Amino acid sequence: MSFETIKYEVHGSVGIITLNRPEKLNAWLPKMAAEKIDALHMANNDPNVGAVIITGEGRAFCAGADIKQAFAADLEATEKGEATRPRSREQAAGVDWVGEVRRAKPVIAAINGIAVGVGITLALPADIIVASEEAQIGMFFVKMGLVPELGSSHFLVQRVGYGKAHEMCLTAQLYDAKECGEIGLVDHVVPADQLMAKAMELAEMISQNPSPQLRMVKQLLDANGCENNLVEVQGREGDALADCRKLPEHKEAVDAFIEGRKPDFKAVAQ
Repeated sequence: MSFETIKYEVHGSVGIITLNRPEKLNAWLPKMAAEKIDALHMANNDPNVGAVIITGEGRAFCAGADIKQAFAADLEATEKGEATRPRSREQAAGVDWVGEVRRAKPVIAAINGIAVGVGITLALPADIIVASEEAQIGMFFVKMGLVPELGSSHFLVQRVGYGKAHEMCLTAQLYDAKECGEIGLVDHVVPADQLMAKAMELAEMISQNPSPQLRMVKQLLDANGCENNLVEVQGREGDALADCRKLPEHKEAVDAFIEGRKPDFKAVAQ
């Protein structure tokens, strides 16, 4: 499949989605959202891919929405009483990027430069976020007369806490990578020339584990992360454990341990 706004490549067991509008600092377009999801589906359907990295081409990760092509067109249509891009409460950007990422194989966001507005909210649903020391991150929505989207009012609070999330959204200021690491917005901060190496290291470690169980872990963390009812928490875990015991990956892990060898999860998944 050919893409216009992104690139998709597979390196070993890792799928890499690269936002590819460097001349526009990878500014977001509706087409980019759709193409990202197509690439994510390709990774999910590829048995050789165990994890996915999303990054940006050039010196930016994503400098927010393309104002002229994305916002101005919507505004003009609204003023004329015409329909704008389709949206729903679950799909604030026209396609369900958040749902797709949370249902997908593990996703690592590798933030290589500026990431503001939708540029950071498209990264927040990722399982792990790695940032270059040159990265700059900002929740710029109020500066555009808008509010946060793509579940970021949830993910941001989960990552940085109530007070810092308010500060970031209400001041709309820009934060450097060092502070983003200190407040827990990103999980790793590395020199620019080591960004993809670190992301690949994590992705390859993840890819060694069985894919069905990786996705089940994601589902459990999503369902139980904000759950206060420990009966519900343990019930979901118990149901997932029962499902795991029926899958060939669990048997392979047990057999490999008994036989003193490394498990081959890809072989049993065929």
